[in-house]
Amino acid sequence: MIFTEAGGDDKPPGKGKRNGQGMPITYDAVKALSADLYDWSLRAVPADTKDGLRRALETETQDGARKVLRMMLGSAQKAEEEDRFVCSDAGVPVYHVTIGSAARLDGDIKAAISDGFDELVARIKPPLLKHVTNPLTNERGYKGRDMPLVTWDVAGGADWVEILCQPKALGSGRWAALETFSFPTLAEIEAYVMKVVMQAGSQHCPPVIIGVGIGGSFDVAARIASKATMRRVGSVNDEPVLAAMEARLLQAMNATGVGPRAAMEERLLRAVNATGFGPMGTGGDTTALAVHVDYASGHGYTPVAVCFNCWINRRTRARLHADGSVERFE
Repeated sequence: MIFTEAGGDDKPPGKGKRNGQGMPITYDAVKALSADLYDWSLRAVPADTKDGLRRALETETQDGARKVLRMMLGSAQKAEEEDRFVCSDAGVPVYHVTIGSAARLDGDIKAAISDGFDELVARIKPPLLKHVTNPLTNERGYKGRDMPLVTWDVAGGADWVEILCQPKALGSGRWAALETFSFPTLAEIEAYVMKVVMQAGSQHCPPVIIGVGIGGSFDVAARIASKATMRRVGSVNDEPVLAAMEARLLQAMNATGVGPRAAMEERLLRAVNATGFGPMGTGGDTTALAVHVDYASGHGYTPVAVCFNCWINRRTRARLHADGSVERFE
């Protein structure tokens, strides 16, 4: 396969066709890319996330929190230099696949993703820990029902297949939550998000990226929240109401003093500091690097989903094109 590097935009260029020869996208190509994306995600922190950590370090006021942020940036650098995992918790395999409506497929693409993960398990060094868990028996291994976890979408007119890999680990995955309201106000939605934030404390390995999904149905809201965490750190929501909400939530989140940053409303500062939370337990000014919110229209009963990515913010994405090339975005 031919690899090219693309820019780091949230919405990659070329939603339609690329100048290619209309070759089919094969089982083997999808299998190989699925394995590579997972491997890459374990050995690097995305560039936008490292930039967010650097900005936090520049503004951090507490010595302990600055030390933690420097350790995080140092760990990210060492992992890249020495080709090793940033964290030993490699999570479980989660893929988001978008198939162009004009793409020609050759082979079982769903099986290719599963087989790609199996191939990775067999060859990766160091070996992955057994994180795939049967929720009924708590048995652990590398295989399980509906593993890997895959969501599917379609891009109209495109002739490529895009795969985004976002392994989910225990620290951030454990604290996701959803509640359904009836015609809630923005204030009620934001209060619920902060309730979830306070329940998580510092156990999701802050500073985190927070995804919030509003509306639709139960399953749609959760998917919107998950997709929101994929946005680049530092990007601005193009919906003015949501952009303002994100700014308010980020300010409130960082006011809790739970993660690496602390400037808190006096009442929350006293309450949270009394718990002994801190950046990875040390207190500080940055509990969240970003709060990303999106929504879907619904009936009036309004589910609100909240999920987290830990400070590593694992995320790799690439496209398989009809000319046989692979375009890597992150």
